[in-house]
Amino acid sequence: MAINYTWDVKTVDVKEIDGNADTVFNVHWRLKAEDDANTVKDFLGNDVPVSTSVYGTQSLDTSDLSDFTAFADLTASDVQGWVEAAMGEEAITNLKSGLDAQIDELLNPVVQTKTIGG
Repeated sequence: MAINYTWDVKTVDVKEIDGNADTVFNVHWRLKAEDDANTVKDFLGNDVPVSTSVYGTQSLDTSDLSDFTAFADLTASDVQGWVEAAMGEEAITNLKSGLDAQIDELLNPVVQTKTIGG
């Protein structure tokens, strides 16, 4: 199982801090995991890659803005780097492990729903 992880960090909260307009201080993020080796059927019966996601928000430390980047110059890569740094490696590893477990459960369900007498 080869799982690819993709961050979505496009939605942010901003305010003026120390005279810097539109300073990003909070990021609304989503981390998606997609298994490129396995598929499931979607509601139309099409084969689609097995995927799942987790989302949350991450506050950023704005106490030192010496490397301030104007909002217009920000990239998703910049913001993703801030989020990952703020979360820390252990938290990200735990998120990815949880996503891996969800994909495994989708591929190998432990619980089944059945109808009696059907």
